[in-house]
Amino acid sequence: MKTVLFAIVTVLLLPQAAPPALDYEFFKQRVQPVFLDKRPGHARCYSCHQGTSATSYLQTLSPGTATWSDEQSRKNFEAIRRYVVPGHPEQSRLLLHPLAVDAGGDDFHGGGRQFASRQTPEWKTIAAWIRGETLRGDTPGDPGKARIVQTNSAGDSVTLIDPSTNTVVGEIKNIEANHGAAAAPDGSRLYVTNEAESRLDVVDAATLKIIGHVPLSGHPNNVSISKNGARVYVAIAQAPGAVDVVDTASLTRAKSIPIDGAGHNTFVTPDGTFVIAGSVAGRSLTVIDQPTETVAWSIKFDTGVRPMAFDTRPDGSTSRIFVQLSDFHGFAIVDFATHKETGRVTLPDVPGATRGLNIQGSPSHGIGIAPDRKTLWVNSKWYHYVAAYSMPDLKLLGIVPVGRYPDWLTFSPDSAHVYVACAGANAVSVIDVKTRKEIAKIPVGEAPKRNMTAMLQ
Repeated sequence: MKTVLFAIVTVLLLPQAAPPALDYEFFKQRVQPVFLDKRPGHARCYSCHQGTSATSYLQTLSPGTATWSDEQSRKNFEAIRRYVVPGHPEQSRLLLHPLAVDAGGDDFHGGGRQFASRQTPEWKTIAAWIRGETLRGDTPGDPGKARIVQTNSAGDSVTLIDPSTNTVVGEIKNIEANHGAAAAPDGSRLYVTNEAESRLDVVDAATLKIIGHVPLSGHPNNVSISKNGARVYVAIAQAPGAVDVVDTASLTRAKSIPIDGAGHNTFVTPDGTFVIAGSVAGRSLTVIDQPTETVAWSIKFDTGVRPMAFDTRPDGSTSRIFVQLSDFHGFAIVDFATHKETGRVTLPDVPGATRGLNIQGSPSHGIGIAPDRKTLWVNSKWYHYVAAYSMPDLKLLGIVPVGRYPDWLTFSPDSAHVYVACAGANAVSVIDVKTRKEIAKIPVGEAPKRNMTAMLQ
C-alpha cells in the first residue's frame, strides 16, 4: 500500500510538460484558409462566424479581398485561441463542435457537420496546429512531401505525383486551362496561373483547395516565386508585355513590370537575385533585379525566347543561361556576366524518323539542370525524345524516347529521375537518370505542359 501511495505522490510531484505554443504563421497560412473553404453541401465557416456576434471569431473581410490582412489574422488568432486546448486536439471545441457525432463530435452544431471524420484533411490540419506544429519544422509534424506538380493546359485540374512511387496522389480541381505553377518555399501553398479567367489561383497545399484568386493585368502564362515566398512573378502573355508582381501576404497585384513583348515564361535565378522573363513576340530576354523589381538588362535574339535553364558558379551565382528559341532545334548559350550569346547547341536528328508537325513554333521546348548539377536535359518535340548532356562541358550523353510532344521537364529531389510532360500523350514519362531509360508513363490530364517539383506540407 505504501508503495502505491509513494508512486502516486511521485507522479503528482513530477513537473508537467508545458503545453505547446500555438504558432501564428502556421495558423495564418494553413488554418485560416479552412474557414474560407467551401465544402460541398456546406456553408463556409466564415459565413456564420464573421462579425461581432457572440459566436463570431473571424474578422469581416475587407471589400474586394480574398483573405485577411496580417492585422486581421492576428485578431482571428487571438479570438480562436479560446476554443483550443493546446496540445490536445481531441479536447478542443474548435474541432469537436463541427465534427460528425459518430466520429466523436458534439451532438449538435448549428453550422452542420463540416468534418465527416478525424481523417478529413482540414480537421487534420487544424489538429496539427493545436499539437504545436510550425512551418519551420522545429516541432513534430509532417516534414514535407516531394511532389511533381503537373499542370494540364487543356484541362481543369492539376495533377500531383509522388516521385517515391510514381503514382498520382492528388488533384487540384476547378482551375480551367491551368498553365504554370509555383510553390511557396515553406510548402504551404501552390500558385497556379488560370488562363481561362486571367488570374492567379492560390491553393492550400494541405487540403488542395483553392483559397484565393488574384486578378491579373492580362492573359497569363508561366509563373515563378521569390526565394522568400513574398512575391510571385507572372508572365503576361499579351501585348505590350509585362511581368505581374503578386504580393503573397495580401494576395494582390502589387505592380506590373513592362518587358519587351508578350511574356512567355518567368524564372527566378537559383540564387534568388534576379527574375528572368522571356518573350516570343519580342524576341527578348529581360533580366529584372529581384530586390528592387526594376529591369537590370536585356538581350535580343533573332527569334522568340522560350524555356530556360541556369548554370551556376560555385558560390551559387548565375554563370550561363541556356535558352530555347522559336524554330530552333536546340538551345542558345548566354554568358550572364557579359550579357552576350556565346554559342548554340543543336539537338541530334534521328535518321529516318518523321518530324512531329504540331510543334507550335518550338522544335525544342523544355530544358532543365538536375539538382545535383551533373546533367542537362533537353526536350525534342520534333522527335519525341529527351537529350542528356554532361555538365558543365555540354557533351551529349544520349537520347531517351518518351511520349509524344514533350513540352516541359522537372526532376526528383535526389536527381534520380526526370519527369517529362508529354502534351501529345496526356502522360508524364519518367526517366531513370543513371540508365537513361524510360521506366514509367503516368496518365495525367489533357495536354500536360508545365511541371515543377515541390516540397509540400
